[in-house]
Amino acid sequence: MTKAIGLIAGEGRLPVLVAEGMRNAGLDVACVAFRGHADPELRTLCTHWSEVSLYRPGAWIRRLRRWGAVDAVMVGRVAKTRMHDPLRFLHDIPDWRAIRLWYRRLRHDRRDRAVLAAVADELLGGGIRLIDSTTHIQSHLATEGVIAGPEPSSLQRRDIEFGWPLLHAVTNAGIGQSMAIREGDVIAVEAVEGTDRMIDRAGSLCNAKGWTLLKSASEDHDLRADVPTVGVETIDRLAKAGCGCVAIGAGRVILLDRPAVCAAAERCGLSIVGVADRPAS
Repeated sequence: MTKAIGLIAGEGRLPVLVAEGMRNAGLDVACVAFRGHADPELRTLCTHWSEVSLYRPGAWIRRLRRWGAVDAVMVGRVAKTRMHDPLRFLHDIPDWRAIRLWYRRLRHDRRDRAVLAAVADELLGGGIRLIDSTTHIQSHLATEGVIAGPEPSSLQRRDIEFGWPLLHAVTNAGIGQSMAIREGDVIAVEAVEGTDRMIDRAGSLCNAKGWTLLKSASEDHDLRADVPTVGVETIDRLAKAGCGCVAIGAGRVILLDRPAVCAAAERCGLSIVGVADRPAS
């Protein structure tokens, strides 16, 4: 009998890549997808499928256990604008597990890491263990050095060296995962609006082309949660906004379909370089 593995899926391309990796590993994909979020292609890759409410973790657990899944990966975006929608509980009525999580653990701390830890503990209490989200997509992780496109210019190299410690401060504070820099000036920092809108903002603020985007995860990022991603749409958006170089954390950022992302970067003449984190001296 083929072993089943759980996939708790939000928006975007990442759940599709994870499902493909699971199937390539010879596993049956048992997917609970957040209603209104999942990519239509995802369903075709799954042996078991159910759409569930974001605020009813009890339903996730019941379905995964029914399908024989013990381990699960939770990936895919849940837009923070939806999370802050004042009418969200009218669309999706929470179950008792969600209510208990809120009152016991999340009322005073709704940072991403607190939410993940609370959800992971709740799932484990129901017999489902969250595992490293990159387990089945190792070939799509960023590596150190130039990944695609031309060699970064000396100016871009200096901006990476200047900005990387600043990016760490931002990511470690839980503010965002990206920033835009040119000639030692910080043009924009990602916050709740997400990377795409930050890129658009940076493009509107920087008339000179060739600025650099830095993107990575915090030093203590829990790999059971989504790892930051760069996809083909990101590359196209960056090129349109005048970006000339993307510096991403090696082993900390996923290229969403690496061959396609590299091809897009080559087409746009945009450098992608992986930066290895060094221990603080």
